[in-house]
Amino acid sequence: MTTAMHWLRRRFLAGFFVTVPLAVSVATFIWTFRIVDGVLGPLVARYVGRQVPGLGLAAIVLGVLAVGVFATNVIGKRLLQRTEYYLLKLPVFSAIYAPVKQLVAAFRPDNDAGFKRVVMVEVPGRGYVLGFLTREFTVQREQASEAMVAVYVPTNHLYLGDVLIYPLGSVTYPDLTVEQGIRIFLTGGMALGARVSTTSQPPPEA
Repeated sequence: MTTAMHWLRRRFLAGFFVTVPLAVSVATFIWTFRIVDGVLGPLVARYVGRQVPGLGLAAIVLGVLAVGVFATNVIGKRLLQRTEYYLLKLPVFSAIYAPVKQLVAAFRPDNDAGFKRVVMVEVPGRGYVLGFLTREFTVQREQASEAMVAVYVPTNHLYLGDVLIYPLGSVTYPDLTVEQGIRIFLTGGMALGARVSTTSQPPPEA
């Protein structure tokens, strides 16, 4: 009975953490689309003379693009950093915003704290698995130091997984980009090619 309840609990939590973020993301997008479309729709229809389908989606895309242009500007970047600093002082906002930003930033190749490259490691009892190298560090012992790496291995989509620590020399590097690795995990391995080349040395930074 205890084993069955433990199994049900783990599966329920796994389903919960998959369903809730997806539902929240979809609901947020629909809510934003309706607000933007509700505000711009009547204004555009007044001048054009008819409703313009897809106006809300186009406005959101252009808005995100405008924010991106502003964020890459020196003045805009500083202003956004200052605004973010004050917003993170809010208890409820910081509890939601900080983890979401960290998760999204992990997929940026130019982020030092993000997924650096796809690696292949051997897990006892499981064989070889694919993961994302997230950090290189040094373990200092009494007599010597050893270079180590932290590897994130997703176990449920992308935002649930295990962090495994390996010596630097035991990691294999397949010829896969981070984007290809994400696609492989999202498709359950179906996006994996028929032949993958590997090397014991990390490829040069793109």
